[in-house]
Amino acid sequence: MPSLDKIERASVAQHPSAAVPGRHLAIELAETLKLAVPLALTQLGQIAMMTTDLAFIGRLGSETVAAAALAHTVFFVAFTFGMGLVSAVAPLAAQAFGARDPRMVRRALRVGLWAALLIALPLMALPFRGEAILIALGQAPTAAGLAQQYLFGLAWGILPALWFIAIRGFMSAVNRPEPVLWITLAAIPANALLVYLLLYGKWGLPELGLFGAGLATSVVNLGTFLAGLWFTALRRPFRKYHVLGNIWRIDWPLMAKLVIVGAPISMAFLLEYGLFGAAGLLMGLISTTALAAHQIALQIAAILFMVPFGISMAATVRVGHAVGRRDSDAVRRAGYVAILLGAAFMATMTLAVILGRFLIAEIFLGEAVDATAALTATLLLIGSTFFVADGIQTIGAGALRGMNDTRVPLLFATFSYWLIGFTSACALGFWTSLGASGVWIGLSIGTVVFAILLVLRFRLLVSRLASP
Repeated sequence: MPSLDKIERASVAQHPSAAVPGRHLAIELAETLKLAVPLALTQLGQIAMMTTDLAFIGRLGSETVAAAALAHTVFFVAFTFGMGLVSAVAPLAAQAFGARDPRMVRRALRVGLWAALLIALPLMALPFRGEAILIALGQAPTAAGLAQQYLFGLAWGILPALWFIAIRGFMSAVNRPEPVLWITLAAIPANALLVYLLLYGKWGLPELGLFGAGLATSVVNLGTFLAGLWFTALRRPFRKYHVLGNIWRIDWPLMAKLVIVGAPISMAFLLEYGLFGAAGLLMGLISTTALAAHQIALQIAAILFMVPFGISMAATVRVGHAVGRRDSDAVRRAGYVAILLGAAFMATMTLAVILGRFLIAEIFLGEAVDATAALTATLLLIGSTFFVADGIQTIGAGALRGMNDTRVPLLFATFSYWLIGFTSACALGFWTSLGASGVWIGLSIGTVVFAILLVLRFRLLVSRLASP
């Protein structure tokens, strides 16, 4: 039986008048799901590892948990910038795959590995100076000191984690994302065991506390990278690309292109991450109840976000393939199918969250009905607009990345998240009686505006691509 890849290539070769729109949409939906499901499960696996870490760290006391949260804040500022840059491997490799240029596919991964190496070394300076940064931001010296112990262990995992992201982009671009999922699933129990051993000093190993937990995560990151490299270099169908040949040569022209595409992605990620960090600070100014409710609702949003984020990576690849083939109809199908798929999933999950919002609050806070539980349920209800828009914006941004369009979305992110979203959050949170609810309404407004702008941008670029 022919594969879906062969069916699609045959359909693309046909004259447009012979095409059956419904069949093309069905094929596009199947191909998107084939990519998106393992990618989304991989992202959920990453969340599972973080949750496991916090579960073990939580046994050391609330002060240690707070320190770990501060450490993650510093760490992810550095890691997010590197992640955005290396994410450019996926669209570059996908376009080359669509154009049937295996040499460029190979070059895209190589330059991504080099970019990760060059950017990781300066990025490590941020977590290594985490204690000084946190104290400068007004955090308690004790909490900052504990956070620094965790960061000393986490910092070493930045480089292998970025290398693994580059490999993930390459594997997705050639329509084989499954090994990344297998590696992540194996890493979850390995991470849990290693964190347990080094955190508490079991089986004859030293008790390293928070440093041990961070070091365990770094060791697991190294293991996932080595496993990904083994698949890439030695297993079919990846080995035919010979990605390690002449690996010592830096492809500077392609490196410049990767930076042009990837740097705006990094900045957009930081703007989004910064907005929610700033929202947490606003909640802290309102009350501790508001901050606690915000953190719970945001955790639910982060879990839900992993699925559309996986669809977003699939959209980047599918759009990139179509751009490489110079097939404007396929570009349109790939983008809109992914957006509608993500919107449908998030709408379903949003309905589930609305119906179960009180149960969610009870899971995090226990059976006691207090102000925090009530506010958590309210924020989850307000999130009914935010969740769907958040899914659409990340998939829209992914589709645009498949066309190497990242600079205009960066401008959109600045406008939507900060000029609209943050301003609205401040105004509604402090100048009205809405309080914490007003902050979340502001976040929703900014996210909705961003989603609309990205969809309109995609529509514009597709129409340009279709023009003679």
